Parts: sequence; structure tokens; C-alpha cells
Amino acid sequence: QVQLLESGGGSVQAGGSLRLSCAASGGAPCMAWFRQVPGKEREGIAGISGAGSTSYSDSVKGRFTISRDIGKNTAYLQMNSLKPEDTAMYYCAAASRRFLSSGSWCYFAARGEYNYWGQGTQVTVSS
Repeated sequence: QVQLLESGGGSVQAGGSLRLSCAASGGAPCMAWFRQVPGKEREGIAGISGAGSTSYSDSVKGRFTISRDIGKNTAYLQMNSLKPEDTAMYYCAAASRRFLSSGSWCYFAARGEYNYWGQGTQVTVSS
């Protein structure tokens, strides 16, 4: 069992930056970030393997960067050039096995592969 704790959310103006952190209680081969707005499905936005392979959704590619510190069992999401449409609850997720999907290890959109979830941290971007 892996427990995940997110931090770093908050309110920022459009064009600003935030850095989210996700501290895990143990190691996990794959980690990812998802986000959800009320009334919509939770969507994957970034995934990362233990070797550092990354994948991103088109909506955040070029603006967000996922990284991880294996020694600290922590994943990060650096969010730059934030837009009002980035407003959402952001969730950290971890998978207990390494998987390959759509040609990418730890593919960001493979929600069913991620079996551990954090409680979420709110990000609000104002215009």
C-alpha cells in the first residue's frame, strides 16, 4: 500500500507558475498527475517512469513538467504559463507495476493502471 500526499496548490493569476509536490510513503514504478473539475471526468495530464520517461497531454505539453526524486519518493509538477482553464483539483497517482501503453512507459492517460491516489490539491487560476 502506497500513500500519497499532495501539496503546493493555491491561487495564482493567469501567466503565473505553481509547483506541486507528491510525497509517497514508498516507491512506485509509475507516477502521474491527474486533474478534475466538477462535472467532468478526471483526466491524466502527465506521467513519469522510474527511469524518467515522461508523457503529457496536449493541453499541458510545453507548459507543465513532471519530475521525480527517486530517493525521496516524491514527484513534482512544475506548472508555468497557467491559464484559467487549468483551474481544477489536481491529484497525484501511483501505479504498483510498470506498464507500457500507447508507446509510453507509465502513460499519463492510462487511468486504470494507477491504483493509488492522493486526496488532491486545488489549483485556481484567475484571469
